[in-house]
Amino acid sequence: MQITYPPQFDLLRKKIEQFTKLPDEDWEMLLPHLEIKKVRKHFLFSEDGKKANEVGFIIEGMHRQYYTKDGLEKTTYFFFEGDFISSYVSCITSMPSLITIEALSDSVYISFPYNIPLGLYDKSNTWQKFGRIIAEYLTVGLEERMVSLLLQSPEERYIDLLSGSKQKILERIPQHYIANYLGITPVSMSRIRNRVSKG
Repeated sequence: MQITYPPQFDLLRKKIEQFTKLPDEDWEMLLPHLEIKKVRKHFLFSEDGKKANEVGFIIEGMHRQYYTKDGLEKTTYFFFEGDFISSYVSCITSMPSLITIEALSDSVYISFPYNIPLGLYDKSNTWQKFGRIIAEYLTVGLEERMVSLLLQSPEERYIDLLSGSKQKILERIPQHYIANYLGITPVSMSRIRNRVSKG
């Protein structure tokens, strides 16, 4: 008897196929390990100090990634529909996570264990290629964020949010989290916003 899978799984397949072609036989290796999870706002997908072994693909909702130092949160990334989420470094090293990923809204995501695609690398060139491309994708994202923090002023970082795919951060994320992401206070961000809008 043929198993019927949720239609949301097709969204994940289309996302993977943005990186590499995915023949049916390779897709079917991952299918049995997929699970749809529905979580409430403030759910912690990943938590500082706890080992991670889960990869998520967001169907609905938004999430925030942050570090905690001396009780203060430092926001480093936001995730939306169509994004992968994971504490990748913790998954790779099997060490406790240094980041927390929190749902900023009620959310739905597809979940699978990190070690499943890892185990497929030796069985399929397709999955091996996907793993390599994802690693490259993450490296580029990390460097872009590092360059932003080291070389740009808060105002330049804010202006970057006004264009392209980052614009949804301004449209959907609460202001105090955006200010935290920019490394400034909400009052400073309000001043920057006023200057930019007039300028």
